[in-house]
Amino acid sequence: MNTATALSVAPQSKTALHRLDTVRWPLIATGALILLACAAPFQLVPFHTFQLAMAMIYAVTLLGLNLLVGHTGQISLGHGAFFAIGAYTAAITMEHWDTPYFATIPIAAAVTFVLGFALGIPALRLRGLYLALVTLAIAIFLVPLLKRFDSVTGGSMGLTVTKPVPPAWTGLAEDQWLYFLALATTVVSFVLVASMLRSRVGRALHAMRDNEIAAEVLGVNLAHYKTLAFAWSALLAGVAGCVYTWVIAFVSPDSFALTLSITLLAGLVVGGLGTTWGPLLGGLFVMFVPSFAQDVNQAAPGVIFGLLIIAVMYLAPKGLAGLATQWTQWLGHRVRKGKTHAH
Repeated sequence: MNTATALSVAPQSKTALHRLDTVRWPLIATGALILLACAAPFQLVPFHTFQLAMAMIYAVTLLGLNLLVGHTGQISLGHGAFFAIGAYTAAITMEHWDTPYFATIPIAAAVTFVLGFALGIPALRLRGLYLALVTLAIAIFLVPLLKRFDSVTGGSMGLTVTKPVPPAWTGLAEDQWLYFLALATTVVSFVLVASMLRSRVGRALHAMRDNEIAAEVLGVNLAHYKTLAFAWSALLAGVAGCVYTWVIAFVSPDSFALTLSITLLAGLVVGGLGTTWGPLLGGLFVMFVPSFAQDVNQAAPGVIFGLLIIAVMYLAPKGLAGLATQWTQWLGHRVRKGKTHAH
């Protein structure tokens, strides 16, 4: 091989290695995170295991919200309503019809998918603040509606259900079993959404988010994909609400007030809109930061919570996931630079 050929091959080799690193490191990080998550309930006390399970439930909810807001460019201020509908669907079917708890997931998913699709139809004619107001209205009137039909929903007192009992062959405690149910739901949800975003559907959603007119010119059916985005987003929130009922074993209207929808949207923005890990980081934020704010100042936890959001947005405008990506890229650059100097 002559010198010219060697020089032309070298950049190609570096590019190939860079692409390999780009694929390899996320896979290694994902595998390590799953192993760490599997080991966590055996090292933590039951309350902390419960907190992590709740963080994963919120992460699945934010995964659906991210699909709608981050990847499609729509807006929703009432995502907590679909979370509540999924939770109440599971509680009602378990309480009144003695439905096995595993069977409540497809039921909650189907109910919220249909409702999300129905909401997507008027959303075709609305955008921006008008769409935000419609979704906000849903979150506002849901709580009084749940209180009104007390024969079904339990009214203001709510419904109490029996927690899933771990099979004897697992040897797990109740909190550990519920944790692994939440973990399995989270992993499956993230894998399905990641596969969707890599497919033709994901490309259509991103094209619609970036420029609706250009997307329509390229043949993207805007009406189809908008309603589909709302439906899938609602489905994921419903599934998360169903698992929430398993873990909490109690639902009441006051648990799904308007503040839940606002907190979910804030958690997604803090975690990172349109990113892979944003919903997971946002779920941790939604679970732990309000309780931390309560501990800091019991008189005004909302003030502390708001200040923390402002601080995160100032330090990380692209969210925590964007900040983590910048650190990873910087570290990878330093490692590659070190290898170059070593050679």
